Amino acid sequence: MVNDKIILGHGSGGRLTQELVRDVFLKHLGEAGPSSLDDGAVLDAQKERLVYTTDSYVVSPLEFPGGDIGTLCVAGTVNDLAVMGAKPLWLSLGVILEAGLPLETLERIVKSIGRTAKAAGVKMVCGDTKVVEHGKGDGIFINTSGVGILTTLLSPQTIQPGDKILISGMIGDHGMTLLTLRKGFEVEADLKSDCASLNSLIGNVTAEVSVKWMRDPTRGGVATALNELASGKGWGIRLEELALPFSEPVRGLEELLGLDPLYSANEGKALFVVPAAEVQQALEVLRKEPLGEKAAIIGEVTAKHAGKVVLNTTMNTLRTLGILTSDPLPRIC
Repeated sequence: MVNDKIILGHGSGGRLTQELVRDVFLKHLGEAGPSSLDDGAVLDAQKERLVYTTDSYVVSPLEFPGGDIGTLCVAGTVNDLAVMGAKPLWLSLGVILEAGLPLETLERIVKSIGRTAKAAGVKMVCGDTKVVEHGKGDGIFINTSGVGILTTLLSPQTIQPGDKILISGMIGDHGMTLLTLRKGFEVEADLKSDCASLNSLIGNVTAEVSVKWMRDPTRGGVATALNELASGKGWGIRLEELALPFSEPVRGLEELLGLDPLYSANEGKALFVVPAAEVQQALEVLRKEPLGEKAAIIGEVTAKHAGKVVLNTTMNTLRTLGILTSDPLPRIC
C-alpha cells in the first residue's frame, strides 16, 4: 500500500478500500479470515441450536501489556458464547478506523485478531470497514458478532443454597492494567491484562461437571456479575475474602488507590456455579489448564441475604457488595 496512514479514501468502498482489505485484513487474518468477500456468509448449522452474541470494543489505549483491541474483540466474543454453553464457530468483524491511524498499528492489531481467532478455533466469516475523519474516532472501534452451537444446557433455575462459586483465576488484572496506563502510574511489578479465549477451558469443565451457571465478569467485575445473578432470587451469595485470588500488583494497587478489584474488569476469567458435591472435581479440571491453574472456590449460595451478594471479610464481618452504578474506569473493553 502507498499510504502509511489511514485516510478517508480507505472507507470509500473503492480501490483504496479493496487494497486495505486485501493487504491488511486478508493478509493477516489468514486461515481465520473469510473465504470470500461477499456481503454475507452462508453457514451450515446442521439443525443445531445456535447461540448468537454481539459486542463493541472501544478500549483505550489500543495496545496494552497482555493484549490489544484485536485480542480483546475476539476473546471477548468467544467468551460470551462459551459461558452460554456454546461452542464458538463464526465471528463477524466490523472495524471503524480514524483517519490518521498509522497503518503499522492497524497491521499489528489485525495480526492479533488472526492469531487469537486461530488459537480459539473460530473463523471470521464476514466483515466491514469504515473510516471517519480525524478527531471523530479514537483510532479504532471494533464490533464483533459471534455464532456458536449450543452444546451445554445450563440450569440456573436449579441454583440452591449450598452450591459453590468458583472463578478460573486471578481477579482484576485487566482493569488495573488499563488504569495504570491511562493514569500514567509507574508500576514496577509485572502487571498485564488477562485477555484470553476461554472456550477450551470451559468446554473441559462442562464435559465433566454439572455446571449450573457461568459468566465472564468483564465490565463491573466479579461483584457486579454475581449481583446480576442474585438479583430477585430467594437466596443470596456469600464470598470469602480470604479465598479471593489476587495478584500481588493488584493487591498493591488496591491498597494504594483504595479501589476494590472485585469491581475491576476481567477479560480472561470465568465464574461458575456448581453443586457442592462436584466442586472439587471442577477445581481439579480447571487447574489442569494453564488458564485455570489459579482457579479458586470463592464462595457459596446461601439461604440468607436473599437477592444480595455479601463478603465475609478478614475481620469476620459481613460487607454488602452492591452492583456497580457507574464505571470508575471507562473504556476498558
